[in-house]
Amino acid sequence: MRVIRPLHAAILVGDLERSAHFYGEVLGLTPARDRALGFAGLWYELGDFQIHLIVSAQICPDPVDAQRLGRNRHLALAVDDLLAARDRLEKAGFPVQASASGRAAFFVQDPDGNILELGEVPYGK
Repeated sequence: MRVIRPLHAAILVGDLERSAHFYGEVLGLTPARDRALGFAGLWYELGDFQIHLIVSAQICPDPVDAQRLGRNRHLALAVDDLLAARDRLEKAGFPVQASASGRAAFFVQDPDGNILELGEVPYGK
């Protein structure tokens, strides 16, 4: 057996409408076609990859401490213009934190405290 490629990432959210605004409007992701999920949630397309927002009452109510951003589990997304992404997120009220690694990347929290890393391609340069 060998792993071929990633399929999707599941992200737990507390308020689907608020999260749909962040992922759909602020980040500009495209919703996947309607699917009968059998639970409260939304899917977004990213090429051959998907992000699944799943409503859960098990969300930790306290936001992740900003000192630890990037040291915890997170989802990394490539962007074509890091400065434009930073500007868009900050104007929408989502503060960002530069990566301590020196890479062209930063971290941001979604409305439920999930951590996203946004970086430019080629990654790590």
